[in-house]
Amino acid sequence: MASSSAAAIRLVFLHFLVISSLTSSAYEFPHGDRLAHKSASCNNNFQLVKLMMWVNDTKVESVVGLGAAFGALLPAHADNALRYPAAFANPLNCCSSSTSNLSNSIALSTRGDCAFTLKAEVAESGGASGLLVINDNEDLYKMVCSENDTSINITIPVVMIAKSTGETMKQLMLAGSQVELLLYSPNRPLVDISVIFLWLMAVGTIVCASLWSEFIASEQGHESYDQLAPKVSSAAESVKDDSAKEVFDINASGAVVFVIVASVFLMLLYFFMSAWFIWVLIVLFCIGGSEGMHACLVTVILRIFKSSGNKKVNLPCLGEVTVLSMVVLPFCLAFAIFWAANQHVSYAWVGQDVLGICLMITVLQMARLPNIKVASVLLSCAFVYDIFWVFVSPLIFNESVMIAVARGDNSGGEAIPMLLRIPRFFDPWGGYDMIGFGDILFPGLLVAFAFRYDRSSKKGTLNGYFLWLTIGYGIGLVLTYVGLYLMDGHGQPALLYLVPCTLGVIIVLGWLRGELKHLWDYGSSGSLSRDPLGEA
Repeated sequence: MASSSAAAIRLVFLHFLVISSLTSSAYEFPHGDRLAHKSASCNNNFQLVKLMMWVNDTKVESVVGLGAAFGALLPAHADNALRYPAAFANPLNCCSSSTSNLSNSIALSTRGDCAFTLKAEVAESGGASGLLVINDNEDLYKMVCSENDTSINITIPVVMIAKSTGETMKQLMLAGSQVELLLYSPNRPLVDISVIFLWLMAVGTIVCASLWSEFIASEQGHESYDQLAPKVSSAAESVKDDSAKEVFDINASGAVVFVIVASVFLMLLYFFMSAWFIWVLIVLFCIGGSEGMHACLVTVILRIFKSSGNKKVNLPCLGEVTVLSMVVLPFCLAFAIFWAANQHVSYAWVGQDVLGICLMITVLQMARLPNIKVASVLLSCAFVYDIFWVFVSPLIFNESVMIAVARGDNSGGEAIPMLLRIPRFFDPWGGYDMIGFGDILFPGLLVAFAFRYDRSSKKGTLNGYFLWLTIGYGIGLVLTYVGLYLMDGHGQPALLYLVPCTLGVIIVLGWLRGELKHLWDYGSSGSLSRDPLGEA
């Protein structure tokens, strides 16, 4: 693959990578309790509910609902729950006494026209053993009490279900099928092992990317090679060397522009989210991922088989290419195409993570921070970007733009690929734990800088910065998941925790060691690297 085209692919896709800076888990739901009235009879913790369904005594796939802040709590095990037939209320909104027989059945009603508590009272007075409220969209909205609900005494479980689930039940019942339901709420583990594996993948990607340059340099016989320090050779040779490595330094103005461009891409995804738009990203991800996988595999093979890169051929347009590269590239393209064609199967997350990790390692070799001044600008902008699009955007757009994009609303079931994800192995609710590429790339640029700085300054492990920033990044991820747990699974802007734990650590350590000024201005003059994001 031609070096210029490879660099262009990575640079274009780098803008797409940073739009997904979000750590989240399965089954997020809107927080509809901002104005909720709390009382002794309306203070339930919101329970995710499993609905086991039988159609004409044949068990079908379970669906998910959300318990209300009032009413009876459901058992944690299916063995302790009872099975009841489903019956639609009449009128369907369940705002007045039902003319249909609800005795010993689970009543179904639509959302709207009256308070949730009134629907529950009507259903209970009709003899229902439970109430399912069908939402008018696919969200699981939190059903709460109002200030007028001061003396409610609801003793049946009340559960919100998605519109599609209600429509399915309605069609089955109108066709004459008998639908029976069993409701229970299994406990979710406090920590799933998937979080540990995701943590290891994120930290490992940054460590591997930081050490990768030394891995390559040692293979090329440049044991004293220093990526960060100015070269002794002539200016022309230095520029040529950087060009061969396809490396560029991000500058301060380029950092600001970069985050602005990322925000524009995020807004485009939010307003024009559709299956075809997602497929554009999937194609770009496959191109960038296969190119990154190609670069990583060729490097590893060259390290093991030192003479495998000697055989070369001349190809039209591409020029001189090694035989090794020609053999590896089709395999990488086939891997990416296979993932794209099977991205909805249970094991597709493996292919997505492999392509994503290879791409991020390659990008972190291409882009680098020259000093802490630029790092402060970039990470501060990313810090504000993440917080704004997760926590502030709901005040403008009535929902979190970042969460809506990550969730894939209006995308026809397709999801953006710029995430590392891993299934929740021991969670009865299933789903995935995820971390956006931006949450790895932004701090990863700083950690990689710390490694290069330590090498150029001949610092040891403990008196350097690389080890402490890596630990800080790991702690920041832990804090992210603590925040995720405390906010009931609501998507978290991971950079809210990662930036203070990385940028804050290097600034504090540099100040305590009296090296902050050197870190701040390091490499600010005499830099000869090309900078596509702005002139140095």
